[in-house]
Amino acid sequence: MDGRGVEQYRRRMERAARLRAAASGGDLDEEDLEQAAAEDKLQHKRRKVDDAAKADYLIRDAMARGDFDNLKYAGKPLPNLGDGHDPDWWIKGLMQRENLTGLGPKAILLRTEDAELDARLDTRWTEKQVREIVEDFNARIIDARRQLEGGPPVVTPTRDVGREVQRWRERKAAAAETEAAAAPEPEPRRPWWKRF
Repeated sequence: MDGRGVEQYRRRMERAARLRAAASGGDLDEEDLEQAAAEDKLQHKRRKVDDAAKADYLIRDAMARGDFDNLKYAGKPLPNLGDGHDPDWWIKGLMQRENLTGLGPKAILLRTEDAELDARLDTRWTEKQVREIVEDFNARIIDARRQLEGGPPVVTPTRDVGREVQRWRERKAAAAETEAAAAPEPEPRRPWWKRF
């Protein structure tokens, strides 16, 4: 409410309190009786209007004030309306909006980690580190499949440690070849006496 609305509400409440006090004491003058009759007539009119008409009036009033101008999705489709039923839609939306990581059901966390696992393995230098990461990942998948904490089903597959190490080696070799091909040839060094 703005300041004017609050003031009008306060005056109406004061007038209603005076009318109630006067009615209980019986000393109502003619002007107060007219005001009370007008107030009763207005209340009767308000009771006759159904809820749909009230809602329509409030919507038209808000449109006239411009409350619906510049809404976020004006003229655009609402997001996620055409998607199938997903029981975890709210947690996925929260994680995406707030860019949260490390929170949520294990099934979702394992899926996102599975998608990023190759990039994580590429940052390691030794086979031992790669093996440890893949073995830890597999152990967490097996633990999550037991469903002790509830949540959505875990559909992330375990990874073969030997195959992942082999793929890591191949990616490292390809990256080394790419670096060697992209590196410019060094300029031949001139003797120090020719530099002057």
